Amino acid sequence: MIYVRNAWYVAAWTQDLEVEKPLAIDLLGEPVVIWRSQRGDIAALENRCVHRLAPLSLGRCEGDKLRCMYHGFLYSRDGHVSEIPGQDVIPASAKVKSYPVTEKHSWIWVWMGDPDKADEALIPPAVGFDDPNYILGRGHFDYAAEARLISDNLCDFSHLTYVHANSFGAGDDFAKTAPNIAALDRGVRFSRWITGTAGPAARSNDELIDAWSSYDYLIPGVLLMWSGSFKRGYAEECKYGPPQDLDDAIRGVTFTSQAVTPMTEKTSRYFFSWGPHVKHGDEALRDILMGVAGQAFAEDKTMIEAQQAILDKTETPRVLPSAHDRGVVMFNKLVERLAKEERSVDASAA
Repeated sequence: MIYVRNAWYVAAWTQDLEVEKPLAIDLLGEPVVIWRSQRGDIAALENRCVHRLAPLSLGRCEGDKLRCMYHGFLYSRDGHVSEIPGQDVIPASAKVKSYPVTEKHSWIWVWMGDPDKADEALIPPAVGFDDPNYILGRGHFDYAAEARLISDNLCDFSHLTYVHANSFGAGDDFAKTAPNIAALDRGVRFSRWITGTAGPAARSNDELIDAWSSYDYLIPGVLLMWSGSFKRGYAEECKYGPPQDLDDAIRGVTFTSQAVTPMTEKTSRYFFSWGPHVKHGDEALRDILMGVAGQAFAEDKTMIEAQQAILDKTETPRVLPSAHDRGVVMFNKLVERLAKEERSVDASAA
């Protein structure tokens, strides 16, 4: 499949990378090992010893270096072998690929493209656990499906009416209306008002409200979504554009970060967080939201893995686009354009 390589891919939650415990993950079909030193520095290398191809993720951390525990080759953070037991001369070829890696928004990001182009300004502006404004929970699912199918799912929320009838409960009308869609430099923005609704957290004595949601789906596959409930008529006051101020919300302000990471051709990891703004909830509400998210994203997983199984049995897969596929097409064309530009640069440099 086609993926942008000059991008930051989510490899793990920051909290899941323990000190001096190497973590293995496949990224775009490449085996990668990530580790954290006692000082807190992180490094990412090809997870394959240059000697006999044993996984370095089974290795031992020594200071800021990593020792292969098969025959003792010691690797520096830049991928070069600094020691071979019983051998004084270290060949120049004794090295593995290293990857730019950084921590931000409570995620560990790995740059899979040209290291010289690794720009931290291209990291999507997610919200991490260090943000005092939100109370977040986290999780992830591993999919037996290609990442593109998950991205397509996240760029077409009309499936909420059907796939998530028992979790999000969006209702029949949700699939009958289209969001506003706008192109971004490295993604697509989806936004919508649902006016005169009871809202998902309504009580029987609640008045109808206007519900706002907006999310950006950004390269390489990161969703950032804000939502909130406002007084009836507020959407009209905003001329059906973005809320003038999230502080105007009367309830239900939440944020979710989600990231789709291609591991191999047909396996992916799906990271997600969700929680309320501190003015609109607490840890108890966070736990309720995460329970709903766990149910809903498991519903996605069931559908998409079944979709992958059918695709694998289809000799020449073809899809019939619908009106709701506009965002899907926009994002996939953006991926294809950026990937093509990368290949052109690589070809000219060869």
